Amino acid sequence: VRVMATIALVQTRLSRDRARELISVLWETLTNGDTGGPADETDGMAFMYRKSVQITGTFGSGGTVVIEGSDDGTNYETLNDLQDGALSITAAGLYEVQEHTRYIRPDVTAGDGTTDLDVTLVGMR
Repeated sequence: VRVMATIALVQTRLSRDRARELISVLWETLTNGDTGGPADETDGMAFMYRKSVQITGTFGSGGTVVIEGSDDGTNYETLNDLQDGALSITAAGLYEVQEHTRYIRPDVTAGDGTTDLDVTLVGMR
């Protein structure tokens, strides 16, 4: 029986210019059933008006990572890209996030024993 985990994020401030602040958060080694600990106002991500997410790694058979958002930290919903497509991702790539929520996190909802994903979220204000 595999135990699902909440994976902590690592935050990097890419720019210290308050007029054009750029922040990156990274969740590494997400496997099937893992959820990323949410990015929020404590790391500055809640204040970013533009956000992109990049997924890399091995999806395995049926691997899917969903980018979720919440305003209360309890009830999470699937976020969308700029074309109103659900951010339920099955292939490596770079995606832009449409909604602005207080909390944002990745959730690996499917995969197999080889699923091993890294999720990088970058926000700009």
